Amino acid sequence: MSSLLIVLLSLLILISLIDAAADFLNLRSIRSHPEVPKSFEGYYDPEKYLKSQDYLRARTRFDLIGNLYQLILMIGFILLGGFNEVDLFARRLSGSSSLSQVFTGLIFVGTLSLARGVSQIPFSLYSTFVIEERFGFNRTSLKTFMLDHLKGIVLGVILGGLAFSGLILFFEKFGPSAWLPLWVGLSLFQVLILFLAPVLIMPLFFKFSPLPAGPLKEAIEAYARKENFVLSGIFLSDASTRSTKTNAFFTGFGKFRRLVLFDTLIKAHSTEELLAVVAHEVGHFKRNHIFKFTALSIFMNGIMIYLFSRFLDNSPLFEAFRMEHLSIHASIVFISIFISPAMKVISVFTQKLSRRFEFEADTYSVQTYRHREALISALKRLSAENLSSLFPHPFKVLLEYSHPPVLQRIHALQIAPDGHD
Repeated sequence: MSSLLIVLLSLLILISLIDAAADFLNLRSIRSHPEVPKSFEGYYDPEKYLKSQDYLRARTRFDLIGNLYQLILMIGFILLGGFNEVDLFARRLSGSSSLSQVFTGLIFVGTLSLARGVSQIPFSLYSTFVIEERFGFNRTSLKTFMLDHLKGIVLGVILGGLAFSGLILFFEKFGPSAWLPLWVGLSLFQVLILFLAPVLIMPLFFKFSPLPAGPLKEAIEAYARKENFVLSGIFLSDASTRSTKTNAFFTGFGKFRRLVLFDTLIKAHSTEELLAVVAHEVGHFKRNHIFKFTALSIFMNGIMIYLFSRFLDNSPLFEAFRMEHLSIHASIVFISIFISPAMKVISVFTQKLSRRFEFEADTYSVQTYRHREALISALKRLSAENLSSLFPHPFKVLLEYSHPPVLQRIHALQIAPDGHD
């Protein structure tokens, strides 16, 4: 066994152990808080609060088993030479045409993606139709579940295939120096997807209908005008066909920007609460959070592509994965796997940034909509409706939470200054 492979397997196991430790600490944390906090009385009754803790236990145990399964699968696949067998299969199937390198790469990645997807289907089914069903969230039919997965596969083939083909073609033609034009091209492709997602991609999964005329629509439009915030429309999503969980978000940019409200959210909240949530989402745009995260993502993609260029056809890397042939497509896959532990570390910092942005958006809501208690009430109701944990362990928050724990958000809202800053 090569020293490089030992390092990789050690890192993968270490990351898994750290994640498991965070999960165990998180489970222990809820045992320290058996009663509903006074600030949540009227939102979480004792029975529902205990249900939220049972939900966390069920999801955590399920995730622990799923993560262990994926780790064993990955290690076994590497040690048994699975990547090499898939590569040989792809080479036989692609033939010897002038574009065989691209076809081989697409077959290689497509086969790996299909195998991974198939291995996850039993877990997705159990998650949706057992756990989510048991706790009253699931509204998805088996037909909708299968159609969503099929659409996801088709989108992955089209969009992922285009991006991966570009990587192979450029690296094949220009070698390591191709990383810069590739970065520019893929960045433009990423921005294009951000514009197309709300009008072409998301409607494949959800039905969007204009929010009917009434007090809520008038209030949202009045707030948007006051804040000079351009909207292409306010839409209602049929989220209740899949889950009872609630949410709202903006998607798209410029004239393509639209507000999407889950129908489940509208049923559960007052107009004032909904406006406070909308103001929070507007805050993300006004504070340039969307732009900053997009720029950060593009920057990280640049680092990834540069690393691809530095380790193309790296013999020790291919030896670690038991490969017979060097190739661009396998280089990209192996480097992605090898740097995944580093990406986990980087995600700690991006999650921290995301949590800071959530505090800023909350403050923006208070300063512009001026209904502090409405946002606090909305956050409490959202937490109760989604059975969110009120006392996550700080280590779990550090590793995985993109939003601050709700009690921290409420405390910050209570001391947030009024008026525009």
